[in-house]
Amino acid sequence: MSVFRKMSSAQIIILGFAAFILFGAILLMLPISTRGEGGASFADAVFTSTSAVCVTGLVVRDTATYWSGFGQAVILMLIQVGGMGVVTFAVALASFSGRKISLKQRSTMQEAISAHSIGGVVNLTGFIIKLTAVFELAGALIMAPSFCREFGVLKGIWYSLFHSVSAFCNAGFDLMGVKEQFSSLTYFSADPLINIAVIALITIGGIGFLTWDDIRKNKFRFRRYSMQSKVILTTSALLVLFPALYFFFGELSGLPLGERIAQSVFQSVTTRTAGFNTADLSAFSEVGVAVMIIPMLVGGSPGSTAGGMKTTTLAVLVSTAVSVFRRREHTRFFGRRTDENTVRSASTILTMYLALFIGGGLIISRVEQLPLLTCLFETASAVGTVGLTLGITPTLGHLSRAILILLMYLGRVGGLTLIFAALSGTTGNTARLPQEKLTIG
Repeated sequence: MSVFRKMSSAQIIILGFAAFILFGAILLMLPISTRGEGGASFADAVFTSTSAVCVTGLVVRDTATYWSGFGQAVILMLIQVGGMGVVTFAVALASFSGRKISLKQRSTMQEAISAHSIGGVVNLTGFIIKLTAVFELAGALIMAPSFCREFGVLKGIWYSLFHSVSAFCNAGFDLMGVKEQFSSLTYFSADPLINIAVIALITIGGIGFLTWDDIRKNKFRFRRYSMQSKVILTTSALLVLFPALYFFFGELSGLPLGERIAQSVFQSVTTRTAGFNTADLSAFSEVGVAVMIIPMLVGGSPGSTAGGMKTTTLAVLVSTAVSVFRRREHTRFFGRRTDENTVRSASTILTMYLALFIGGGLIISRVEQLPLLTCLFETASAVGTVGLTLGITPTLGHLSRAILILLMYLGRVGGLTLIFAALSGTTGNTARLPQEKLTIG
């Protein structure tokens, strides 16, 4: 315990995720976890466990046909804990058991859910648990008629629960391999209940628990929301609207109108780190693939079940550019300004994600001798914890899979969290150096 007291919050978060991934991999290696004999290899188990805990959805083995009922239950448990956050789950268990939550635990929880202050984080944890349970149960109830009609009552209920948790946690794992391996939800592309439930769950899980707490307190009085909630809701809406319009007019024009609208909206929503698809992505043009990569990298919002750079990062970068164009001194939103540290953090996160996304894509393309855009789509899916794929992940070699594992892990814990953990205990030099002009642009 003394070791944990000396660790920073960032170190606890990254080690917590790593430990849970290893725990999940061990469970998935048990013979009972697979349908065949002998159990999964360590490589397959650790990839699947990382993808589940980091709520990504990339798979090297079809979830429905390779993993047994026990293995699927393990994957669902990993998704649930990973979506809520390992630290959030641990604090919730401690709170429910009646243990007193220490200041260190509260501080770690604050950083894990991106809360602005340490006050009220324990109550917020209870709200997160209740919100998760309510929406996941509601999603399962909505999808149950469709799945029960297709697979029978017991299997239909299990499928409803599995896909509801997977959608709310923005994980993208599915059990549709019983229809066709790696087919995601394409079989239910015209089913309104499945489409509505999955779209709603992805959106609800992706906008963040802090935003929902703001909505709970202020209801629909938008003006009373915090600046962060306003930025998240506005940016999220725009990131769904514009790709959906492109998909509607540019990629899915051959479909009937109703199905065309449903698939356009679904594909736009799911690129925000969810990983399901109702359309055949391999049929998309190169422009369509590139359009999907952008929201995949952005991802969801701070304190949500989603990964990626986050909507607030994109909003800060765009607003900063607008401020420069208009020669304003500060980045501003809704009559409020942000500090320079926020702008620097957003620039750093963008640089890190671009380096990981492009660097990983280049290496995989070179090693596997595959088209660069296809590999970039896969690395964007990994670092954004999305889970969408153009079908190459199961065929990749060990080095390429290791790169995807690293990208999924960094995308979930956050690049800045990893840097803060590595540099914990170091103090920066406060001396101010001489200033000199540098021409930009």
